[in-house]
Amino acid sequence: MKHPCGIRKNESKSVTYSNRGMGLEHDINLSNEYYLIQDKAVIHKKPTPITIVKVDYPSRLEAVIKEAYFKTPSTTDYNGIYKGKYIDFEAKETKNKDFFPLRNIHIHQIEHLRKVVNQGGIAFLIISFTSTGQLYLLKAEDLLEFIQKNTRKSIPISYFETHGYSIKYTYNPRIDYLKIVDHIYGGDV
Repeated sequence: MKHPCGIRKNESKSVTYSNRGMGLEHDINLSNEYYLIQDKAVIHKKPTPITIVKVDYPSRLEAVIKEAYFKTPSTTDYNGIYKGKYIDFEAKETKNKDFFPLRNIHIHQIEHLRKVVNQGGIAFLIISFTSTGQLYLLKAEDLLEFIQKNTRKSIPISYFETHGYSIKYTYNPRIDYLKIVDHIYGGDV
């Protein structure tokens, strides 16, 4: 494409999917940092376990991982403790405005959430519908019930509206999901 001043611009755009969900994760990480500073909860993003196969060492400060593989399937994105209770959740984004595809949640993650619930922990999903700006917390129990009772490959937005809890973005914390947790489980959690 020609620019009016004679500057040539490359028209080809490469599409990358590597940072999907990073906006939501960034906001949750900021919220968790706020909760930690306020001594309200200790919740962290779990690192993804990898096996490093090949590293390029031009110098110690400039080491670059060239090849790595996932060691084991990760469970969920976040875990920690809140008011003496174990808390565990997955954060997902979707561009769909009418439904959330179940393929975005892996079977081992669903099974992990089931086990957390069975042990008395607090487990849920935070789903961001990026095209509409809607954000929901859905208890793991409601996710598991939906999967058990339906053959659909996606959860309609109406299910989130009926069974989920709308989360409003705020200044600090950015995503106050613990306010919803208090509401669901009572102030005593």
